Amino acid sequence: MNNQDDLQKLETDVQYLMDRLAIKDCAARHARGCDRYDRDMLRNVYHPDGADEHGNTINPGPKYTEWADVAHAAAFQLHQHHICQQHVDIKGDVAHVVTYVMGMFHDKEGGTGRILGGRYVDLFEKRNGEWRIKIRRSPVEGACAGDASMLGSPAMKELHYIKGMKDKRDLSYQRPLTLDKTEADYW
Repeated sequence: MNNQDDLQKLETDVQYLMDRLAIKDCAARHARGCDRYDRDMLRNVYHPDGADEHGNTINPGPKYTEWADVAHAAAFQLHQHHICQQHVDIKGDVAHVVTYVMGMFHDKEGGTGRILGGRYVDLFEKRNGEWRIKIRRSPVEGACAGDASMLGSPAMKELHYIKGMKDKRDLSYQRPLTLDKTEADYW
């Protein structure tokens, strides 16, 4: 190989890594947007003509946040969407992506926690230099429920752990991060 070939390979490799990271970041913004009820963040992970399928519900991508906020708030006081491994197949400005996910859900009444495992099977498209979701489908492949009463226990209250907030009062939005007390609720 000559220097020109080496440079071309390096440019191709760097572009692939940048695209792959942008796709991973988009999936992470989706999870954070869901968990913090951040509608702007969540809305912007979908293309305007995108779609999201969760069970028998298919929402236009930018409207998914409205459905998700209502569905999550109706059943859960807190939840976390964990992004796990990803398989990414990029061909130009189109990517087929499979992201494994685990969701932890703390029921409204506080005594039960649930874990769901599944995948996001996505079609991503890069438009105007930005990767967003065109189509998302969400198979669920496992679930379990268990006792979550320890979160409301005297020990948790005594330890004074911060409870996540479902909006921008959450500690993760604090800039700069300090050790000062915030509006955050505590267990």
